[in-house]
Amino acid sequence: MNLAIILVIAAVGALGIILRLAVTRSLQSRKNAGPVRTIRPIDVEAFRNLINPAEDDYLRRRLPPPQFRLVRRERLRAMAAYVQAAASNAAVLVLVGQGALASSDPRVLGAARQVVNDALLLRRNSTVALARIYLALAWPNSGFAAVRVVDRYEELSGAAMLLGRLQNPTVPVRLSARP
Repeated sequence: MNLAIILVIAAVGALGIILRLAVTRSLQSRKNAGPVRTIRPIDVEAFRNLINPAEDDYLRRRLPPPQFRLVRRERLRAMAAYVQAAASNAAVLVLVGQGALASSDPRVLGAARQVVNDALLLRRNSTVALARIYLALAWPNSGFAAVRVVDRYEELSGAAMLLGRLQNPTVPVRLSARP
């Protein structure tokens, strides 16, 4: 009986050590992954399609009102996912831009300032857009446009690509899912 208790305690202790090692290694690999690896590319064309008012008008004309509201809510949830991904990418690019502000090269410095400014503006616009999306979820017949988020995202993408090329021309920086 005492041997069985000792074996169970040893097994639980060994399991605890294995779990701790697994978690520690997982956290170390996340720390070693650069911030650029945490950027999630966005399909800008699909995003533009979701926010296109003509698409909503078409659906409103073709679908019965209850079905339109269901489809509209699904489209709004997809919009929210795109906006959240854009905001997350902007947060990463703020860090990347701040890191590049220490450069002595004036071109890199200018590009870094542009990335930080564009990323901060995108984060602000994303917050406003998410509030509007959640309001539109309550009233799906209302109008909505996240065009500013898409436009700002494309501007940020261009600024980030320029900064990436200036810092390291061999490593591409992509913020959109399509080339």
